[in-house]
Amino acid sequence: MKKRLGKGGFTLVEIMIVVAIIGLLAAIAIPNFVKARTTAQANACVANLKQIDGAKTLYALDSNLATGGAVAMTDLVTDYIQSTPTCPATTVAYTVGNIGQSGTPSCGSGISTHAL
Repeated sequence: MKKRLGKGGFTLVEIMIVVAIIGLLAAIAIPNFVKARTTAQANACVANLKQIDGAKTLYALDSNLATGGAVAMTDLVTDYIQSTPTCPATTVAYTVGNIGQSGTPSCGSGISTHAL
């Protein structure tokens, strides 16, 4: 029987190659995850804006408000929206705006994808 001395395990070069490959894969994958997260937050914000706009329209119909009538978030919460939403990208509360104003409601993020 022969004893194997010093022949077990991986060499330093093999371990360095594996670490380099893992680093390369991480460098490729991480920016895609960040982009996906940003896109998901923007989509959630747009969905919230549409929900607020629909609630604002229902409130205006129920309250007989004309174009330009003032609406506050407190008017919409509980009856038309379950709770006060915030923008997932910026955690800023939404501004409702008046009835019939274009570009409202908004979250004040200034990001072009956050538009109704």
